[in-house]
Amino acid sequence: MPNNAAAPTAFWVAGREATGDTTFDVTSPWDGRLVGTVSVPTEEQVEEAIAAALAVQDEFAATPAHVRAAALSHVEHRLVERTEEIAQLISAENGKPIKWARGEVGRAVSVFRFAAEEARRFNGGEAQRLDTDGGGAGRLALTRRFPRGTVLGIAPFNFPLNLCAHKVAPAIAAGVPIFLKPAPATPLSGLILGELLAETDLPAGSWSILPVPNDRMAALVQDERLPVISFTGSEKVGYDILDSVPRKHCTLELGGNGAAVILGDYASEADLDWAAQRIATFSNYQGGQSCISVQRVIADAQVYDRLVPKIVAAVEAQVTGDPSDAATEVGPLVSEAAAERVETWVDEAVASGAKLLTGGKREGASYAPTVLAELPADTTLACEEVFGPVLSVAKVDGEAAAFAAVNDSKYGLQAGVFTHDVQAAFRAHRALEVGGVIIGDVPSYRADQMPYGGVKLSGVGREGVRYAMDDYTYERVLVLTGIDL
Repeated sequence: MPNNAAAPTAFWVAGREATGDTTFDVTSPWDGRLVGTVSVPTEEQVEEAIAAALAVQDEFAATPAHVRAAALSHVEHRLVERTEEIAQLISAENGKPIKWARGEVGRAVSVFRFAAEEARRFNGGEAQRLDTDGGGAGRLALTRRFPRGTVLGIAPFNFPLNLCAHKVAPAIAAGVPIFLKPAPATPLSGLILGELLAETDLPAGSWSILPVPNDRMAALVQDERLPVISFTGSEKVGYDILDSVPRKHCTLELGGNGAAVILGDYASEADLDWAAQRIATFSNYQGGQSCISVQRVIADAQVYDRLVPKIVAAVEAQVTGDPSDAATEVGPLVSEAAAERVETWVDEAVASGAKLLTGGKREGASYAPTVLAELPADTTLACEEVFGPVLSVAKVDGEAAAFAAVNDSKYGLQAGVFTHDVQAAFRAHRALEVGGVIIGDVPSYRADQMPYGGVKLSGVGREGVRYAMDDYTYERVLVLTGIDL
């Protein structure tokens, strides 16, 4: 783990540790202390990494599955061994409460485990008889998947280890070279993966981890030698990328304004207590800095008046403060500027007529967990992703109105629906314009092996280990002729 007196943290060029000519500091959003100093790659080192990936593409694609699986399993086990150290690092550079940072390491462990499993069964081939038509007599088609080319993975700050893992692990599993750019605010956690990958027998050039500054990202995006882009981040940046390289294959995991729907049948005290606690926790975890955090609560009129006080009480019970304290549930945002933006949006909403039920106060980079009611539809908070510990509550009459309210958004990432009615669950699955519908819980649930992604302005493509592997590769068919079927 970096420390203030140590040499700058190195990056990884084609599997080799290296340093550049300049550095930048990584500071804690909680108290401003120096967490580490990171070396910045030169243009020549970036070129070396890209050239090495291009040179190793065929070799890496032909690497036996057991070799790739063994490397992924090694990273999995080393993450387990270094869990506490890495969690402390995530908490320090990101401001994430240590309880959530430990959970993030655990999720990254799962990602590499799933990838090791998928590496062994991926690309097994599918045989298809073509003699279903007279012209195909004696012909058999065999389909396999092959790499599209080197992946440029661009990771965000909010899950600085696990979302790097979601770029790197599927690429290795599929035999695809990966050039990873971690977020400038939180590069240290991603660079840890380089330490662990360097202990494996993967071919040199098959991976690089380079903290390239954002003002140099456009050149990477435009580089024709990086034909696949996997980006997680803001809607604006994501679609700027897509618009600038329309002929590249892009996976974009972008924003959301996750809705939690509570239908009228979810009405017992135990039901509402559960819903309120889950909503309070997952509107505020990670400081609300999650694409699938709860931003909107849409409650049936039958339960609204009993539910809202429970939500407010559960939100007020959230423990805020020092992210290194194991009791802390809500820490700071990634920067004071981020907290100031949230403050501006909440103040605008209140000035426009929204009712502040709790919270609404900022201190430095921290913003108090906040609940609003009667939010006007034309406010920024109603239209955009807040990416902070703020939620609004709204009353609707019936299921159809609830589902329409969910869909009244430019985003469509995930939605949660609290109901006991299995028919309502299937109606939600059919009606809601989102990438994932979570029944009986908040929209914030994500299992790292499931398909994850959105519709509308929440992005294109899917992550989740196997689904990312599909995105990084393409189908190629082999037709055998003169086969006695």
